[in-house]
Amino acid sequence: MELNFSENIIRLRHERKITQEQLAAFIGVTKASVSKWETKQNLPDILLLPKLAAFFNITIDELLGYEPQLSKEQIQKIYLDLSASFTEHPFDKVMEKCNLLVKKYYSCYPFLFQISALWLNHFMMAETQTRQQEVLNSASDLCRHIISNCRDIGLCNDTILLNATIHLQLGNAGEVIDTLEEILNPNRLSAQSDHILIQAYQMSGQAERADSFTQISMFSHLLSLISAATNYLSIHCENFSVCQETMKRIESIISAYHLELLHPASASLFYLQAAITCCFHDKLPETLNLLEKYTVCIRHMFEAEHLLFGNDGYFNRLEQWYQQSELGGNPPRNKKIIFDSAMQAFEIPAFAAIYENPEFIRLKKSLTLKGKHL
Repeated sequence: MELNFSENIIRLRHERKITQEQLAAFIGVTKASVSKWETKQNLPDILLLPKLAAFFNITIDELLGYEPQLSKEQIQKIYLDLSASFTEHPFDKVMEKCNLLVKKYYSCYPFLFQISALWLNHFMMAETQTRQQEVLNSASDLCRHIISNCRDIGLCNDTILLNATIHLQLGNAGEVIDTLEEILNPNRLSAQSDHILIQAYQMSGQAERADSFTQISMFSHLLSLISAATNYLSIHCENFSVCQETMKRIESIISAYHLELLHPASASLFYLQAAITCCFHDKLPETLNLLEKYTVCIRHMFEAEHLLFGNDGYFNRLEQWYQQSELGGNPPRNKKIIFDSAMQAFEIPAFAAIYENPEFIRLKKSLTLKGKHL
């Protein structure tokens, strides 16, 4: 831990325009003691710290120069640096660095939340399944620490959802259900509260905030619909008529709202699941067509300035929304990791029957070439 006590004493004394003798007289020590504090030869007795802090009207943490909290910008930088490190250094070396930072900033709950998310987004890079589970359990432990001690209700709610995602990866479906079933009950008023806030903004004359919140609410619900439809395809995989109707409706929504550009990650996952469904039912032309759309989305992800969104004349507030997020619009995983994950879609057993298909091979090669430029 790096402290800036000596520099702070000098700065504070100069701001007060007092001499070492005057400070020493107030505290009840010798001038030589103050001189040794300022030249880093010694530190004051712990019992003197409250008196020194009171004299300068600051906290003991401020006096020592200890900063247990990180700014949003600092958290973003640390997250992105660590995410990049996972692609460049041994996994456990990066985890050691993470754990040191966790100990240093154990009371900075927004930072701990992002570390938990970082581990969730990179645990699969650990060499063994046992190690992967250890990382997930560590992430869950951090979540429990945040929920138990943080007073920020919004952050606690986000942490509950993050921890549920972690438990889903651990296979603890029962715990996820117990945690989220009541929270996400669609019959609760909270699930229908967006329009209340929007009307309140309008009533109070805050047209700008009403417009911004409405647009982001619409976009968020669109993404939720695409995600739910992706799951719906998986649930009804054996009933092709249901899947076919779902694909027809959702593809029209993706097209109408330009989601291939605005949020290619969500659109790509839908097209991939749709392709798996069609391949399961031996619908070769449909499978290849959907995989083509999948590759287009993946290319958009890496051609856009940001991985998470593009530009659109209708939704013109998305960039502001993403920039206000904890990661400032940056993706939760490094580009190379995201691309490698996207390429793994061509290796899944669901497509085994078409591995040798020329069009399938062409689509795979087209993405491989794109990856070489990352």
